[in-house]
Amino acid sequence: MTTIIRRYVETDTGHRVPNHKSKCRHMHGHRYRFEAEIEGDIVTESGVSEEGMLIDFSDVSAILAQYVHDVVDHAFVVYSGDEKGLSACAAMGDEHRTVVVPFIPTAENLAKWAFEQVEPHIKTSYGNRLKLVAMHVRETPKSWATWKP
Repeated sequence: MTTIIRRYVETDTGHRVPNHKSKCRHMHGHRYRFEAEIEGDIVTESGVSEEGMLIDFSDVSAILAQYVHDVVDHAFVVYSGDEKGLSACAAMGDEHRTVVVPFIPTAENLAKWAFEQVEPHIKTSYGNRLKLVAMHVRETPKSWATWKP
């Protein structure tokens, strides 16, 4: 039997979908929520800090902060093939936080990207078989994307 936990971090991040048929082709931003879904067994080792948990929520928060939040918060994520987007970001100079990615920064692709950033840092302790099973990304209050391997 396994247990599942979730923990999230929120960012204020800009992007554009250059080939979109409607308004998403314009530069804009969202209050993103990146939510990690972790599965495993509850730690039963007596007296350890994680007893009764899969992993300490604060440890998950630290991973999300370092590998997702601190990378894209108050940044503009731009596709490496988006010449107009790259040019606009370059015009703002080196102090502008630009994150260039090899994919169009849709919620779906950002969910996969975030999964790939976080997954190597979810470590099993005390034999509890931890596994990042999904990354959920909320782009708007009504719009979510999930990536699972």
